[in-house]
Amino acid sequence: MSGHSKWSKVKHFKGAVDTKRSKLFTKLVREITVAARLGVPDPDANARLRLAIQTARDNSMPKDTVERAIKKATGAGEDFNYEEVLYEGYGPGKFAVVVEAMTDNRNRTASVIRTVFNKGGGTLGSSNSVLFLFERKGTILVPNAGLTEDQLTEHVLEAGGDDIQDLGEEFLVTCALEAFGAVRAYLESKQVRIKSAGLERVPTTKIMLETQEAAEKALAFLSALEDEDDVQNVYANFDIPDAVLARLS
Repeated sequence: MSGHSKWSKVKHFKGAVDTKRSKLFTKLVREITVAARLGVPDPDANARLRLAIQTARDNSMPKDTVERAIKKATGAGEDFNYEEVLYEGYGPGKFAVVVEAMTDNRNRTASVIRTVFNKGGGTLGSSNSVLFLFERKGTILVPNAGLTEDQLTEHVLEAGGDDIQDLGEEFLVTCALEAFGAVRAYLESKQVRIKSAGLERVPTTKIMLETQEAAEKALAFLSALEDEDDVQNVYANFDIPDAVLARLS
């Protein structure tokens, strides 16, 4: 198991304070609908839809909201033409940023994202300019109450996971993309409580933001991106020292 990742701690801390539930539900509903529309509306036969539904449940989305999202995807004649778009660039401090968006108007979304980058002191890049600095991984967030790192490490290794990181009040488990379902199922079979789980773009290299000013600019920039309606997920490869992070929190 490798060393702890302060980036992971920053990401989950930030997500806890700057994402309103209503906005989160909007993004989750969109993912469920798109997954059902692009595949089949049966989660047993559609891995992406199955993950979207599970993520919605992890975030306490009501069952009827999930069902309405699936019905929307299969509605006869319903105008639904969202497409997935990826944006890449650099944030203030020159850290790499990847933005996943869903849009029914590419020109509008591109203009909005470009404006956020410009206002936040970032630079929007071309396709594949920073994507190589990230890899797709399965991530599982586990509360540490009643569970030691050694105990969870044993479970993760048995399940075929890659890594475990101590985030303070939680552990972050990472695994290969293809092992995600099996690792989650194994942890659940051992009665390990899972707070959230999903597929993310994990940075392979990180840039340290040494000052509070740099950290505040970075978090404000990412928050501005995540606040945009068309944006589904934002990933970045910066790290913040523990002392600076403590002042931010």
